[in-house]
Amino acid sequence: MPSDLELSLYVFMLATFVGLEIIRKVSPLLHTPLMSITNAISGICVVGAILVTESAGASTFGRVLGFIAVTTSVINIVSGFLITDRMLKMFRKREDPKGPGKP
Repeated sequence: MPSDLELSLYVFMLATFVGLEIIRKVSPLLHTPLMSITNAISGICVVGAILVTESAGASTFGRVLGFIAVTTSVINIVSGFLITDRMLKMFRKREDPKGPGKP
């Protein structure tokens, strides 16, 4: 009978491979909405990690994992917004360098 840790690692590995396959098959036109959804999920992870880290009964190991979760989620959120902004800039029309009405 596998322990809880082994079972959790097994589920984590399967979720990683399934997630990678799903994201690979996403059309490039849908990457911006996908980034918005992952930013929202990361925001939920930040709130959960803060609650776990600040709880009175948290062990030192739990606090370290909570800190790592907060840090990586915030990095993911910031980089997701930067990537989304860059992708949206690609769809904007460029202004004519000569100016309007000039030949």
